[in-house]
Amino acid sequence: MKIPSSIWTLLIGIVLTLVSLWYGQNHGLLPTAASDEAVLIDGLFSAMLTVSIGIFLLVEGILIYAAFKYRRRADDNDDGPPIEGNVPLEILWTAIPAIIVIGISIYSFDVYNEMGGFNPHAVHEAPIMEESMAMPGTAIAATLSDTPPNTEANLNQEKSDESMQDPATAAVRNQEMPQMRNAPGVGSVAPTLGASREKEGQPPQLVVNVSALQYAWIFTYPDTGVTTGELHIPVGQQVQMNMTANDVIHAFWVPEFRLKQDVIPGRQTEISLTPRKIGTYTLICAELCGPYHGAMQTQVVVESQEAFDSWMQEQLVASKENLNQAVAINPSDLSADEFLAPYTKNMGIHAEMVHQVHH
Repeated sequence: MKIPSSIWTLLIGIVLTLVSLWYGQNHGLLPTAASDEAVLIDGLFSAMLTVSIGIFLLVEGILIYAAFKYRRRADDNDDGPPIEGNVPLEILWTAIPAIIVIGISIYSFDVYNEMGGFNPHAVHEAPIMEESMAMPGTAIAATLSDTPPNTEANLNQEKSDESMQDPATAAVRNQEMPQMRNAPGVGSVAPTLGASREKEGQPPQLVVNVSALQYAWIFTYPDTGVTTGELHIPVGQQVQMNMTANDVIHAFWVPEFRLKQDVIPGRQTEISLTPRKIGTYTLICAELCGPYHGAMQTQVVVESQEAFDSWMQEQLVASKENLNQAVAINPSDLSADEFLAPYTKNMGIHAEMVHQVHH
């Protein structure tokens, strides 16, 4: 009994669908999902992989089948049969990819929006829009200028001034770096990944100021004044990181968090996340920032609230003890700042930072 081709097509379609769905959900290609945001990204990745595997198996299967079935036989020197175009088939194989691409685009935008990446209230009109009506190109020229007249407030400068109110942050950041104006009209803004949709409007439970420089990460905690080269954050709490660079463009990337954010000199970028799994993860600079770019890594420690509080207390005690020991061996009547100046200068630590820790 010969099985009709329609039955074969249905069976093959069912098998391809089942294989694609199984592999899409069990691929094991991604590292541990260590943040709430990672779950959203993983869902998008799995959906894209499911569709890709189905298309790959279908196309490769047809190619292999056609290459075997319609191969040239021995002593077959005849021309191939003339085949006319099949308009319905052409419409079908054009419409299906179009639907898939549109569907993935909508899904991707929804995930991006769910993570707070799109905030229509944060979009400002480009400066001097009225003048641009009369003189084309004026708006672009004005937005690219460092000090355009009659423009809105410099949001990057405001955020920088707010961060600099923390003496520990001010001590490690390049205060001479000019703060650029946001210019949405030409696509020049400080990128922000905010809180997820259900947490929008809620204040972050922890704020960390991140300063990037060749070739290190420096983290300051404004609530306590602690400065460290290793990021510690409590599990289950929304953390907002205010970031800027002292020299060139860097990028904050923790693969387990599935989040990447550029760290730009002269712009105050932000990223919010909620860690969900205790562990130690690697923070990588994902932007080529110089010859030692590959060494610009540090650890991100996600721990319980109790462990985080204990670590923070240890940092406060250690900072005070180290400074007191150094002051105790001061052989003269020099102040702590003056006595430590030769050592802190070599370490790249400003005197203001030592003064803040001492007090």
